[in-house]
Amino acid sequence: MRVAVLSDIHDNIWNLEVALRDVNARGAEALLFLGDFCAPFTLAQIAESFAGQIHAVFGNNDGDPFLLSQVAARFSHVHLHGHFAEIELGGRRIALNHYPEIARRLAESGAYDAVFSGHNHQRHLERVGKTLWANPGEVMGRFGQPSYGLYDTEAHAFEHVEIQRQ
Repeated sequence: MRVAVLSDIHDNIWNLEVALRDVNARGAEALLFLGDFCAPFTLAQIAESFAGQIHAVFGNNDGDPFLLSQVAARFSHVHLHGHFAEIELGGRRIALNHYPEIARRLAESGAYDAVFSGHNHQRHLERVGKTLWANPGEVMGRFGQPSYGLYDTEAHAFEHVEIQRQ
């Protein structure tokens, strides 16, 4: 199963549009979002542009969690988990959290096949024991080349994908 992993959009709907087109073209079946939508319209854009299961957690720049929850409730394929998610996709046990400090501890626990985090806008990929821990970088593009990640549950492999700015 191919899984798209995105983080830190910060309302850059233009980069998000490019990323979602690419995610769909690459055949992703699920999408994970690691926080910092900022405005609820960003979640609506994801839900309207990606038909597969969407699992999302809050970041530190999601200023209206009530409205984000209302947007999520309009779409049966969107699951807004709060600040932490523990899910299973493609036979893999996966944890989602916005903060790398927490994600490292989750990876160190050995309880998950993969742990994904965002927050610092920095691409990261590391094996912590048997656990794959990755940060897809930022969709926003403020601190460098915008990117997202693709996780292949069958191969248990992760790759960073650069978003080609328009």
